[in-house]
Amino acid sequence: MVGSERENGSSPTPPPQKAEVKKYGVMKPISYAGPTAVDIRRNTLLEQLLRDSGVYEGAEETAKREEVLRRLDQIVKDWVKQLTRQKGYTEKMVEEANGIVRTFGSYRLGVHGPNADIDTLCIGPSYVNREHDFFTILHNILLGMEEVAELQAIDDAHVPVMKFKFQGISIDLLYASVSLLIVPEDLDISHNSVLYNTDEQTVRSLNGCRVADQILKLVPNVEACILNFCTTLRCLKFWAKRRGVYSNVTGFLGGVNWALLVAQVCQLYPNAIPSMLVSRFFRVYTHWRWPNPVMLSPIEDDDLGFSVWDPRKWKSDRTHLMPIITPAYPCMNSSYNVSASTLHVMVEQFHFGNKVCEEIELNRANWSALFEPCLFFESYKNYLQVDVVAADADDLLSWRGWVESRLRFLTLKIERDTVSTLQCHPFPKAYADTSKPFSHCAFFMGLQRQPGAKVQENNQFDIRSTVDEFKLEVNSYEHWRPGMDIFVSHVRRRDLPAYVFPQGHRRQRQIRHTPQSSTTTSNRDARGSISPSYERRSKRKNDEGSNGDAGPSSLKKQASVSPQRAETAGPITQGLTPESPVQLKVVMESEDGAKTESMQPPAIRLSLESTA
Repeated sequence: MVGSERENGSSPTPPPQKAEVKKYGVMKPISYAGPTAVDIRRNTLLEQLLRDSGVYEGAEETAKREEVLRRLDQIVKDWVKQLTRQKGYTEKMVEEANGIVRTFGSYRLGVHGPNADIDTLCIGPSYVNREHDFFTILHNILLGMEEVAELQAIDDAHVPVMKFKFQGISIDLLYASVSLLIVPEDLDISHNSVLYNTDEQTVRSLNGCRVADQILKLVPNVEACILNFCTTLRCLKFWAKRRGVYSNVTGFLGGVNWALLVAQVCQLYPNAIPSMLVSRFFRVYTHWRWPNPVMLSPIEDDDLGFSVWDPRKWKSDRTHLMPIITPAYPCMNSSYNVSASTLHVMVEQFHFGNKVCEEIELNRANWSALFEPCLFFESYKNYLQVDVVAADADDLLSWRGWVESRLRFLTLKIERDTVSTLQCHPFPKAYADTSKPFSHCAFFMGLQRQPGAKVQENNQFDIRSTVDEFKLEVNSYEHWRPGMDIFVSHVRRRDLPAYVFPQGHRRQRQIRHTPQSSTTTSNRDARGSISPSYERRSKRKNDEGSNGDAGPSSLKKQASVSPQRAETAGPITQGLTPESPVQLKVVMESEDGAKTESMQPPAIRLSLESTA
């Protein structure tokens, strides 16, 4: 694991006094070294870059968030009193009835940025239930308020939640009913006793706050280190978003995962400042031997009967590829969504970050190089495009959320059906073509052969049945409405729609240089002219490109067949419905599309073959 990780390749720096080594977590610190003058200068530059990048919100927005939380807390208190009266309790009980709102996630940890949502937990008494009182009565109260917009109840989620905007601030509101008739204002939910007589959904809802509180307690050196922890976490979240690996729902890591990873690095380097912690973060996790778990504290068990993460006991826990364990009982793997493909992508990004930080420490690069955006649409030759359409914007909001939550299952199914020889990289962002007159968006997945996989030339991966299975599951959406549909199509890099690029057009790709000579040089003859063979290959590529429709207009031709509902036929899906069945196949061919007997490993190429 990181036992071999040392400062400057030597043994861990000993503490200033010869005393028993203090452990802040399950592992001993790697180094007690504090910052040098150079580290402090780098830290100043890093913090300046973060401020210039807009990761901090202004005082006005901070005050607005506080006001929204006060308003939401009062709404919850009034709602509980209303229910108490309706359920026939005495007036004294109505007067004492109470509900409270607690925050968790990035807001609780102090690392939220502008326009970030606020994760909130509503805690109510035992007689106020989730199914009707929360998702019906409170939902209807919020629905009737002018300050509330985009209200969405997701009662069938792993952690049931209501999402909405309150005075423009995005709110995720969970609910937990505790075994108390009166909820005190200063309720301490860190004690396990709060979990008595609660169900799994309530435990998961409570654990958001319990985990956030534990993280702050387990970061060493309290005030100074918490400030360092927050700055480092802000930096790593910003980096993860720029590099396309910030999304729990699509199989990468979300806020709590990154917080746990950063907190462990703070435990391993208790006296380091953010510029040092960022560098150590990449050094540690570049060499981490997954699936060894990341844990801030020993796994705690209790007699309450809830399952805790234990791969020795539970077979399902042995399948987890990147376990990051929450420190509050019942300890769970917060990163169970990670797949082999997304783990591979994240490890690649850790290596990228480590390499840049090494260059920074050698004064060969600056911090801006670390935050260069991931060129996702230049990284693969083949992509899957998942188009999502709905009758109106409100329907699209819920339908898009459902489809996005299922994308990781498409990744898993492709891994399963290709025996992990085809790697999928889902990009955690939705794109929309503003020229289209209907409500829609699109997700993209990069496809390539798994590095090191032995695949015969011209071998095909037929993923038609895989895609059909995925679409059948997606179309089983409980809240499906007419007009909701999805279309999955293959898109080659050269045919990507223009709307996925920042300026509406792809940037000119730079020529890559090989160690001996450039690609262009290798295609010139001794007189410096372009060779005839290169001209023929270029002409063949151009001919292929001219025969295909590029951009949004190609959806009609490329879209795969979806199990259609009769209600979806109509103007909403015009231009997206395919005229003939389409096959999705992965074909192993040579780089220029021609069959070749070269000993070089062939590139993956997706071909669409019409069965009509």
